[in-house]
Amino acid sequence: MATFKSRDKTDYIAIHCSATKPSQDIGAADIDRWHRAKGWNGIGYHFVIRRDGTIEKGRPQDAVGAHVENFNATSVGICMVGGVTEANTAKAENNFTQDQFVSLLAVVKQLTKDYPKATVQGHRDFPKVAKDCPSFDAKAWWAKLA
Repeated sequence: MATFKSRDKTDYIAIHCSATKPSQDIGAADIDRWHRAKGWNGIGYHFVIRRDGTIEKGRPQDAVGAHVENFNATSVGICMVGGVTEANTAKAENNFTQDQFVSLLAVVKQLTKDYPKATVQGHRDFPKVAKDCPSFDAKAWWAKLA
């Protein structure tokens, strides 16, 4: 089992996508393998939300993540499985299921209770990020629900 450094503060709740096709039902164990293959000490996200809405734990919630360069020490990461088209994995698509959005809302509500001053935003909303991740406007999604 990997040992992770504890996070001292939490300023952000970062929403990501796995950049996988909608037909790919992957989970935290798959992402953990991918991240270890990159030389990391384990999955970079704290939560993974599968296609059926199942919430899987990744890194311990209080650990420093590995999901937003320069912001890992101050953020919690949630990964939604999916986010690219079936035909072209380079094309972003909001193809998340209703079950995933229900679970995302539950996780974000809990995290905003745990970290009331944290900003909820998508990976793409961080400085110097040139990705569409998580393939939808997470800030606007949360603003409508908060």
